[in-house]
Amino acid sequence: MSDQLTDTGFLLRNLMEHMSDHIYFKDRESRFLMVNKAFLDWTNLKEQDVIGKTDFDLFASAHAQQAFADEQRIIATGEPIIGLEEKETWESGRITWVSTTKMPLRAADGDIIGTFGVSRDITEHKEAELKAAYYAEQIRRIKEDMEDDVRMAAELQKTFFPSSYPAFPPGAPAAESRVEFLHHYHASGLVSGDFCTIRPLSATEVGVFLCDVMGHGVRAALVTALICALVEETAAMEKDPGGFLARMNRLLIPILRQEDIFLYATACYMVFDTRTGLLKVANAGHPLPIHFQAAENSARWLMDDPAARGPALAITEDGGYQTLEQRIAPGDSVVMYTDGLYEVVGAGDAEFGENRLLEAAGRHRELELAQLFPALINEARHFALEGEFDDDICMVGFKCRALEGKGTEP
Repeated sequence: MSDQLTDTGFLLRNLMEHMSDHIYFKDRESRFLMVNKAFLDWTNLKEQDVIGKTDFDLFASAHAQQAFADEQRIIATGEPIIGLEEKETWESGRITWVSTTKMPLRAADGDIIGTFGVSRDITEHKEAELKAAYYAEQIRRIKEDMEDDVRMAAELQKTFFPSSYPAFPPGAPAAESRVEFLHHYHASGLVSGDFCTIRPLSATEVGVFLCDVMGHGVRAALVTALICALVEETAAMEKDPGGFLARMNRLLIPILRQEDIFLYATACYMVFDTRTGLLKVANAGHPLPIHFQAAENSARWLMDDPAARGPALAITEDGGYQTLEQRIAPGDSVVMYTDGLYEVVGAGDAEFGENRLLEAAGRHRELELAQLFPALINEARHFALEGEFDDDICMVGFKCRALEGKGTEP
């Protein structure tokens, strides 16, 4: 074996000259005794500018004070510091970072006579880390602001829904109105693509509209805001449900059918004459309403032929919407709903579905609207594997209590 391999001085010189980390030895007053070449290259100093000096002579005061305190603690306790991240600010204002391990320097008899340390330049890594933390904080703030905006949008969206119901005859107390109305709205997120409205059209007529915009979240909610405004305009100009949906379709197509956008909405619109009991209805790809018939004590689809449904809104320019008529007797109810009510999945990936919903409606056919809505929702929720709804739910309906001059419900 070469004598050099057992020469500690030779080994130390190699370590000091070729090690890329910064190595330094200090006395009990934290004065530099020896530094390696990497330390000098890093500080851009000569050895005579460092030896006998302290950190106070080389670095900013804040760093020097912390380094001195750490080293004096090591001298007093004998406890090393391992992997300490240190920020160093130079006279030029340049900031660097090192990962430092400092140990007690012991004499042959074991007494602590100073300290020595190894520092690795981690400036590039630390800057990347700080940038990542900065961007993460920026993203957090943006996300927080967006969530605040969405929460505000959710509160605004609630104003689209009925806050009160019309009475017939106009001005009658709610309990004496010939027609009772009710709606239920539940968003699967903060905002929803479902929307309903109940609007008096004359002293005896009322329009009931329900729609479900494709998708969820903000995009769908924005479309509901647009539809809400269009309903206000269209209902005043077109009483016939088929004509109403056709006009809505024409207005929505140029907005929702663009190269980078494909959105549509299913909808159902009913106009009920509280004087004669005549209900007119048109459907744009929407689930079929349920007709609760008091005389027959039954629940059935309001539309006998599902093919009478026209296409969803904004699907095609040539879509036609047929207006169907149905007589509503005192005691009858009609309920519309969005597909979130029945598109829940149970065991074996089975869907609750429209048929099970109609069967549930039959079991609860004698309930008042205020009890009927939660009963149907609970049927679907109990069927769902996780007992929750993945989609938005909106229900809207009315009960005919009496017709003008024809008495009250049976």
